[in-house]
Amino acid sequence: MDSFALAAANALVGNALNAAVLEWALGGGTLRFDSECTVALAGARASGTLGGAAVAPLTTLRAAKGDELTVDHLDSGRFLYIALSGGIDVPIVLHSRSTYLPGRFGGLDGRMLRHGDNLRLGEAAGTAPPPGFHVPADLLPAYATGVVHISPGPQSDLFADDAWRTILEEFRVSSASDRTGYRLEGPALETSIPALPSDAGCPGAIQIPGDGKPIALMADAPTVGGYPKMAVVSEADLPILAQRQPGETVRFELISIEQSQRAARKRASDLHTIRHLAESSLRRA
Repeated sequence: MDSFALAAANALVGNALNAAVLEWALGGGTLRFDSECTVALAGARASGTLGGAAVAPLTTLRAAKGDELTVDHLDSGRFLYIALSGGIDVPIVLHSRSTYLPGRFGGLDGRMLRHGDNLRLGEAAGTAPPPGFHVPADLLPAYATGVVHISPGPQSDLFADDAWRTILEEFRVSSASDRTGYRLEGPALETSIPALPSDAGCPGAIQIPGDGKPIALMADAPTVGGYPKMAVVSEADLPILAQRQPGETVRFELISIEQSQRAARKRASDLHTIRHLAESSLRRA
């Protein structure tokens, strides 16, 4: 759901940026380490401890054999990412180690983790930064603002000016939201557009169903759909939208496709800088 946080956490433990991590949501829980391991947390802000000491976000941590990482609760944000040196070693399915829960495949037996599960880690691909290395705040998405940039979608010309003014008002993330899509509560968009023949969809597409209430497709979105796609969230801002909890607000701002592409390049550059700083910290240690 938050690919930036996943990659940043991996950089903090010396992994490839796309190594398998834990995506943690909802409540608390505990991990116990059966061997030494480098750990980092990113994404949602969590209250917790590692070996009895409070954990800092976006910081390289070292777990000793027998240590426990306890997450008490998430203070802000919706998805916490826990990266472990070597990455989680589960089978590769369709070129991915991810779990797809609706299809019950991938990850660990295609299901959510439960009490007593054991996760094997792979061989560390690189050397992790020294404990205490921290990501500068200016390299992170502006999670707290709730401002998400959008560009016109493939059916944007079917919507009148009134609808475009409405989509730029404030919306609230509905409790009826999950990894497939976020329903947005707020002013209804004026539309008399019927369902269209199914065409391609993607994460970030903003569909407008008959009731005029937008739905933003997310990581587990279907690949096709018949609702008109008025707009699409900038790839750079998908992490900001993903981290909004039910009941929190979001405000869209319209930008051009070219501006969206520049923002995506800037986000990729920020990740490159994080990786470079992590590698440089080794030479200073």
